Amino acid sequence: MADNQPKKPIWQKPWHFTETIFIVIGIYLVGMMLQLSVGTFKFTSLAWPLNIIFGGGSLLFVFLLSLRKRSAFYQWLAGVPFSVMLISALIIQTIIMGITPQVSGALSTKPGVFDIIGFTRMTSSWPFILIYFFTIIALFAAVLNRLKSPKWRDYAFYLNHTGLLIFLFASGFGASDMKRYVMYVEERADLPEWRVYSENKDVLELPIAITLNDFVMEEYAPKLTIIERKTGKSIPEETPYYFQLADKTQETEIEGWAVKVDTFLTDAIRNSDKTYKEIKMPGACPAAKVSVKEIKTGKKISGWVCCGNYAQLYMPLNINDTYSLVMTRPEAKRYASDIVVISESGEKKSAILEVNKPLKMGSWTIYQYGYDTDAGKASMYSSFELVYDPWLNAVYFGIILCAIGSLCLFWIGNKKRKDAKND
Repeated sequence: MADNQPKKPIWQKPWHFTETIFIVIGIYLVGMMLQLSVGTFKFTSLAWPLNIIFGGGSLLFVFLLSLRKRSAFYQWLAGVPFSVMLISALIIQTIIMGITPQVSGALSTKPGVFDIIGFTRMTSSWPFILIYFFTIIALFAAVLNRLKSPKWRDYAFYLNHTGLLIFLFASGFGASDMKRYVMYVEERADLPEWRVYSENKDVLELPIAITLNDFVMEEYAPKLTIIERKTGKSIPEETPYYFQLADKTQETEIEGWAVKVDTFLTDAIRNSDKTYKEIKMPGACPAAKVSVKEIKTGKKISGWVCCGNYAQLYMPLNINDTYSLVMTRPEAKRYASDIVVISESGEKKSAILEVNKPLKMGSWTIYQYGYDTDAGKASMYSSFELVYDPWLNAVYFGIILCAIGSLCLFWIGNKKRKDAKND
């Protein structure tokens, strides 16, 4: 009997998966045409207040549409087929983004095919932007549709979907208002800095100032390695060997050479053309007196090696015409900045800023960014990344609601399984 029923003609309402597939493909093709004609989406064109006007206006349109009784278009907009196809499109684009190297900045002089169609800048490509936008619309329509006849047992759905809606809306429309700057601050307690450079190298004044009281750094001990004098490459070439120094006498073997550390100075300056002495002062750097013996021939040579820095030249120990023993520069173990931050409103905060330990002040988040790598621990300035994101709290709120809703859904599902077993 069912097989003899006539099939519903395509595009006859209500729409189901067949029509929805064509519509989502059409949205993607429109986005691709925009991508090829105008390039990537410019988030700055939708900055405050345009983002809230456009975003809020779109949601208001969906709300007004939901007031129409028996609207077939709204039922399709809030229905499962549209949501499933949009999520599928987002997943496909996410997979492409995962397997395609993402780049930032301006396009190269010779962009590739993936650059032109937006695969290398997926989150700012027009196809992704349009699919993302309609996902927010469909999610809002689904929430409104369920609220027409609210039920207490659907509380997990409301929490989960409302949180996801807030997260998507705030992170999507709020991206236009996010700003990033790098500020370089000299180590002077009486000299606050509030100026940064824009992408066009213009000087900008921010409503937030930073004073650097002190920059501190802890370093790992330097390493010894044998290099080829012509190429500068460490041996063995396949797996270069580096020997880390310590405060006590040490010995090691590198590709047939026995290396013995006679003296190791963590803070040294040059005492003569080929010797060093320990003096703790600005510009001092590690140096070591070493003895190198070729195990095969017993030939021995000794002398000083130094990694050098901004104040001193490096000192290699030439073993023969082919190889030299050298010392690498110490690597940073930890570096931090003792800062005072003052906002335009007069709010003041003091903090020890480290990598992965940012400071939050209002809508600003301040990260430890860098320092003078040539000077190392003697760096006289510190650089900070300042991120302005007024939508961040809304994003966090959406995540929390979504997480609570997901836990509630899990608890409800678990309770239903237990009840089914008891029955």
